[in-house]
Amino acid sequence: MRVSTAAVVVTAALAVTGAAAAWVAPNAVAETAVLAEQPGDGRAVFLNDPAIVDPQPLRAESYHRVPGDRAVAVHFTTGTPQCFGVHATATETADAVTVELQGGTLPGAVDKACIMLAVFGSIEVPLQEPLGDRQVLTVF
Repeated sequence: MRVSTAAVVVTAALAVTGAAAAWVAPNAVAETAVLAEQPGDGRAVFLNDPAIVDPQPLRAESYHRVPGDRAVAVHFTTGTPQCFGVHATATETADAVTVELQGGTLPGAVDKACIMLAVFGSIEVPLQEPLGDRQVLTVF
């Protein structure tokens, strides 16, 4: 049986001091990336759903402009739209639009059998101001 030295040392230290063992999650650090502008043809269209269950960060892959310049359609990969939903938010500055996606289970699909199939999706994210020449970023 192979046990890491660090695990043995921590276990021994806890045993010697009599301290209760408690696991502390590491601090999550969000990453930001510039999204490429690409056509979104053939993608399943998802509607914004803030009621998704067990939301998890979902990485955006690219985006395309929506006519009128008051929204961007953000592209991602997730599960089938019958079981999975997406919630999108945008933070705007003079230089950039930062989009954050969360993916999760639709409330009506909890405890139902869902197929494990990757779907290329898109979601329109409304903007306060026209996109213009601002960069589109994603945080995940």
